[in-house]
Amino acid sequence: MEKFVPVSLSNRHLHISREHLELLFGAGHELTKMKDLSQPGQYACEEKVDLVGPKATIKGVRILGPVRPETQIEISVFDARTLGLDAMVRASGNIKGTPGCTIVGPKGQAELKEGVIVASRHIHMHPDDAANFGLKDKDTVCVRAGGERSVVFENVVVRVHPEYALDMHIDIEEGNAACIQNGEKGEVIR
Repeated sequence: MEKFVPVSLSNRHLHISREHLELLFGAGHELTKMKDLSQPGQYACEEKVDLVGPKATIKGVRILGPVRPETQIEISVFDARTLGLDAMVRASGNIKGTPGCTIVGPKGQAELKEGVIVASRHIHMHPDDAANFGLKDKDTVCVRAGGERSVVFENVVVRVHPEYALDMHIDIEEGNAACIQNGEKGEVIR
């Protein structure tokens, strides 16, 4: 039986800690929701910051909410090269030993010692979806996606949690290479 997942393209963004939010936007600042994202409780914010690396600055990088315990910046391989950073592919939350950069906001700046990653390809699954696909948390699969320029994405990590909604996340570079639009379906291959 064929198994399909919706595919979402992720542009550069950051998840921010309370400490860094207040440092960049002022004491007591709260994130301003712009729109909901595919995962329940996650949202894009009106707030944007600039990322400063050794070689360049990327302006207007959107913050995603809600506030998290640690600040994490997710960029593409091209963005890493532009900033002058090593592109380290990591699962979200795995920031130990990754490069840092300077984050500039309207009220201040923060020096990140680590936390800049290229997010690994992954599929969010509710436990019911995982059972339907015959998969479990941290399994890896391949996913065929795209039309005329279709590709098979390898090493796609399955992430299972009761709060997740079924959705595959790849970065915008990966999606553009295969001419994928948000919401298109990808076929999970064991």
